[in-house]
Amino acid sequence: MSQELLQSLVWMDYRLAVVFTVILPLILLVWALFQRAEAMQRLMIIYWRVASLLAITVYLMIGNLPISFMTGVLARILIPLSLWFWVDLNEEIDEQPRSRLKFVFNSWRWAVSLYCVLGALASLPFLSCALSRQTFATPFCQVWLDPPLGFKNIVHPGYRPEFLGFLAIVALVIYVLYFGYFVLVRLGRQGRSAMEQ
Repeated sequence: MSQELLQSLVWMDYRLAVVFTVILPLILLVWALFQRAEAMQRLMIIYWRVASLLAITVYLMIGNLPISFMTGVLARILIPLSLWFWVDLNEEIDEQPRSRLKFVFNSWRWAVSLYCVLGALASLPFLSCALSRQTFATPFCQVWLDPPLGFKNIVHPGYRPEFLGFLAIVALVIYVLYFGYFVLVRLGRQGRSAMEQ
């Protein structure tokens, strides 16, 4: 694959990610709040907690950190899981009467799940970027850093990439601790129910 084609695919992936993982979920969360669709609201809050790993990944890439390739794949795996895992929320959403919100919400869930699964599969060859500093330094891996650096130049022009990378590491540690607590403590206590007991 030529470097130009890879670069255009990377930029397309980032644009799709902004649409499917930021803009549409934000619209759906606001819409669910206005419609007082509590199950959808809870599911969207869970989604945003899980999807924050994508934001952490972008900042890890700004900091030029190879682990960002692992967190990116992990985020793409966790997002569909977070959207379909909860039995009680799925039942509540299924039982709601037909509406535009329900149709758009379910369409988005399927679309973002498909996008994430295909993205995770397409990202597998790039995991080698996380395992070797030499591989990470190649154009094959560095092309993925261009969009995050463009984002940094627009949103954080006065900050050094190292500082933003450090903040991303702190956020990743907090994310891992919370995720560990969820898996080891809360999941055993509440199972596949999103309602705390």
